[in-house]
Amino acid sequence: QVQLVESGGGLVQPGGSLRLSCAASGSIFSDCLMGWYRQAPGKQRDLVATITRRGSTTYVDSVKGRFTISRDNAKNTVYLQVNSLEPEDTAVYYCNAYWVVAGRNYWGQGTQVTVSS
Repeated sequence: QVQLVESGGGLVQPGGSLRLSCAASGSIFSDCLMGWYRQAPGKQRDLVATITRRGSTTYVDSVKGRFTISRDNAKNTVYLQVNSLEPEDTAVYYCNAYWVVAGRNYWGQGTQVTVSS
């Protein structure tokens, strides 16, 4: 019921910024809790940030003050603005949609973010 396509990743120097986007198909986007996760090589996939249907946000401590999650329900898109990037932020970033009423999770294919000088 939901297909997610991430974009916006790339290679950036330490201290740089990127804006990740996740475009969702389907008609249930506005009913979904949206989140960004990341997975570094050899590590588990970890939650980075979430945003509720009404725009309330949460962040993992390591990205507070540097990352900002937002959503545009009219465009079926969720964003992650990532600033002051550090090499430790290097990972594949995944978009997640949790359809609350059905209890179903959907994932995108991921977008690579590499922070290196």
